[in-house]
Amino acid sequence: MEWTFEGSIIYWRGPAPFYFVPLSEDVVADIAPVANQLTYGWGCIPVQATIGDTAFDTALFPKDGGYLLPVKVATRRTEGIDEGDVVTVRMSVAA
Repeated sequence: MEWTFEGSIIYWRGPAPFYFVPLSEDVVADIAPVANQLTYGWGCIPVQATIGDTAFDTALFPKDGGYLLPVKVATRRTEGIDEGDVVTVRMSVAA
């Protein structure tokens, strides 16, 4: 399963600050029927993602019927992205 989608970087202030890209509705629609087979627990799904020239491993977080893709600090710094920036994400479910 592979997707390319665009999304705005959002900031979530939890116990520690995190930056995410919400998955587009069409990607969520693809993942939802098989999410139980992909999760390693708590609804999190391991993925490999690329923003710009930076590839990274992470896990999708379920949120309000959709998913959020965490964007690592190293990726944000390397790609020069911040809250509100629109990014193109290439993503696949990790094996």
